[in-house]
Amino acid sequence: MQGHRVAEPHPAVVAGIDEAGRGPLAGPVVAAAVVLGKSLPRGLGDSKQKTERQRNRLFEDILGTADAVGLGIASVEEIETLNILQATLVAMERAVDDLPIYPESILVDGKHCPSVKCCATAIVGGDAYVPSISAASIVAKVTRDRILVELGELYPEYGFAKHKGYPTAAHLDALGRYGVSDVHRRTFGPVRRYLNGTLDA
Repeated sequence: MQGHRVAEPHPAVVAGIDEAGRGPLAGPVVAAAVVLGKSLPRGLGDSKQKTERQRNRLFEDILGTADAVGLGIASVEEIETLNILQATLVAMERAVDDLPIYPESILVDGKHCPSVKCCATAIVGGDAYVPSISAASIVAKVTRDRILVELGELYPEYGFAKHKGYPTAAHLDALGRYGVSDVHRRTFGPVRRYLNGTLDA
């Protein structure tokens, strides 16, 4: 989905922006930017309220009907260096830059906007009722989940394919059994406590 950024924002093009992966203990944070077409996918809404099957169907519908889709990823190393908020904003900037047409404005889920060369509006809870943000939340979530499935093949002992890096009981148990992998976020509480020898504290 790598696009070619134009010099000036394209009039009347509005992109919804959202991310997936701020809370997990492992893996990157992924952001998506979506410019919806005239035909809207049915069933858009907060990706967290959808089943995996529903998200996958919507993902394909969005790719098939959207005018433009961009992706941005911030690595574990960037999360460690910048902190999760700043890494998320970097991922959002990359998602906007990845669009084949640069938007005139963006609508961002949450309280913070990335640094972009267009109008940016933060909307708390926007993924639940702003269609372009909802679409971005679906694209970001499905993309990140697939990355974690791939990481699960590289690190099968952690069960990433099931919990996607979130701090489930099974994940914490694996962390205690096998230690910290290269894709764990060492600054995040449970991982940091493991490294300090206080995981069960």
